[in-house]
Amino acid sequence: MTQINKATFQFLKDIKKNNNRPWFEKNKSRYTAMHENMIAFAEDLMTELGKSDNLVPMSGKKSLFRIYRDVRFSKDKTPYKSRMGGRMKRDTDWLRGGYFYDVTPGDTLIAMGFWNPNAKDMKLIRDNILQDDKPLRKILKSKKINKILTFHGAQLKTAPRGYPKDHPAVDLLRYKQMIYMRRFSDKEAMDKNFLKECVKTFKASRPFLDYMSEILTHDLNGEPLY
Repeated sequence: MTQINKATFQFLKDIKKNNNRPWFEKNKSRYTAMHENMIAFAEDLMTELGKSDNLVPMSGKKSLFRIYRDVRFSKDKTPYKSRMGGRMKRDTDWLRGGYFYDVTPGDTLIAMGFWNPNAKDMKLIRDNILQDDKPLRKILKSKKINKILTFHGAQLKTAPRGYPKDHPAVDLLRYKQMIYMRRFSDKEAMDKNFLKECVKTFKASRPFLDYMSEILTHDLNGEPLY
């Protein structure tokens, strides 16, 4: 399985210090080598994770985020990212959630869950919490999951509109995102077993992803939506 090499990390460190087009053009061959390393990593990661989950078919190259920044609406006009990441989405209407990885010197991480649920899905999640928050709480308290993952997500300051502010599950109702995350040191990210650790960590989140898939594909009476 592909290992993220030192040259990839060094390029990302260097472009952070030299974030301009002349430097990038001068070092285009280094970028190409880094990109090819990440494509190979992405291909192997999808192959290994695909043995235990159903993923949307995608090439390694297509799964990676571009290094070029969209600066049209940003105060930061530097043209390139100093990180390389990618995403994988679970396939079919019945499997929800996605996987994400971000290789950044000093802050490499992987994440899984729901970054920006649409309004319909968010309402269904909250209505299920309102009806019975015990299944989700059981997952969030799982020692097996929490041993290697931490739970994150942006929250509203108070209960969302239309939901009681004094509900016992208001702490869960306030979430706008629901994400599990794990961070790695540079040494860990360049280790030959990093890809295996990513797969192991992604698989650890399956009880959460499968529960969320269940509630997002059925109404509150348990009837299939598709």
